[in-house]
Amino acid sequence: MPSEADQATAPRAVPDGYGTVTPWIISGDTARLIDFVKDAFGAVELGRMPRPDGGIGHAEVRIGDSVVMMFDTYEGWPATPAFLRLYVPDGDAVHRRALAAGATSVTAMTRLFFGDKVGRVRDPFGNIWWIQEHVEDVDPAELAWRSQEPAAAEAMSYVQQSLIDALRA
Repeated sequence: MPSEADQATAPRAVPDGYGTVTPWIISGDTARLIDFVKDAFGAVELGRMPRPDGGIGHAEVRIGDSVVMMFDTYEGWPATPAFLRLYVPDGDAVHRRALAAGATSVTAMTRLFFGDKVGRVRDPFGNIWWIQEHVEDVDPAELAWRSQEPAAAEAMSYVQQSLIDALRA
């Protein structure tokens, strides 16, 4: 068992600036993906490392308080689109900005019974971004009856079906 002194000097399990879970996006054009997330989501590029073949072997961007890592795919690898949830203060504005940056809408911004507005876009590389805005704290007791309201069921059905349709297309 390490001594207290050893524990005090040991590196932390999660480095500063990172969360416990950090997503990776594997892309056919990471340089363009970085440009997209800067334009659409206000990402800040933290760095990139080239591969000998000219591709990007590793890149990192910060979106809000989260780091997203990326690298270029290799020949023969299957497409591996990512699915990411992005909480933002103004979902409608971010949804519009993502479309202007080249994304296509999967789900229009829709208010759901649990207190979030949710929309989705597919970026030009096939990744789907859940854009969410938390608009209301809902008491747990209220969630049960809200979820049973016809408008809530209709909104949830639309949100679910829009993703099903996009993934089948």
